[in-house]
Amino acid sequence: MSFSSVHFKYLCGKSTVHVIIKETCAAIWMVLKERVMPEPTESMWLSKAAGFLDKTNFPNCLGALDGKHIRLHKPPFSGSRFYNFKKFFSTVLLALVDSNFCFTVIEVGGYGSSSDSYLLQRSAFGRRLHEGSLHIPPSIALPGTVEPAMPYVFVGDEAFALSPNIMRPYPQRNLTLVKRVFNYRLSRARRVVECAFGILASKWRIFHTAMHVSVDTAELIVKCACVLHNLIRIQDERIDSDMLTNPFPALQHQPYHSARQSIMVRDQFAAYFLSPEGSVPWQLESV
Repeated sequence: MSFSSVHFKYLCGKSTVHVIIKETCAAIWMVLKERVMPEPTESMWLSKAAGFLDKTNFPNCLGALDGKHIRLHKPPFSGSRFYNFKKFFSTVLLALVDSNFCFTVIEVGGYGSSSDSYLLQRSAFGRRLHEGSLHIPPSIALPGTVEPAMPYVFVGDEAFALSPNIMRPYPQRNLTLVKRVFNYRLSRARRVVECAFGILASKWRIFHTAMHVSVDTAELIVKCACVLHNLIRIQDERIDSDMLTNPFPALQHQPYHSARQSIMVRDQFAAYFLSPEGSVPWQLESV
């Protein structure tokens, strides 16, 4: 509903409606964030990695990263900063999602014109990842192997830069079988974040249209929706595992030059996915 609709239905002033919504969203965020979106500890990361291995067959995976554009009416005096490549004004919800479609970390408020990789670098999560202060467990050998020790990673699409802790697909050019299998396995793990965004938008219809509020209020509304999403997922304990096994179309990837260590980590994952210890029976039929 618009503020005007609430104004007429409940006989409240428009400015009063705005204040009530803003204060309520802020209160819900403050009360629920530590309960349903706490800062992950090493044991919590290990639990999330076990979930990804069980549901998506991707070992040493701590979460799936992606950004969602939250549609806004043009903020005043903002120029083109919020105007994104999809040709509308937006702020960005950058999210890390676990295998149960719950948000582990969120960053809201980035300009719609900014790339996901840039927003990650500028975010508190990105800075802590670079500093090594996220309590990520130490490297460990992949299941069924003895060596080498592989780092725990986050999976993302081609919008993110490759690093030892962030895996992205191989470029689409001249793909070998090993690379095609890796891209399939990574996409299978990464799609949980797309599912989470879809569930969020289906549950809260405010995401179906442009928000006619200030950027600060939009941030509070998005944060409130994310913690309520987690609360519902945790209470209902419904895990739609069939969403992870349905076929899906191939992704188009853009080339990106990465550091040697990051490429080596990705190549070792790719080789593991074709080994007897790391392969799944249906993967060759899906690439």
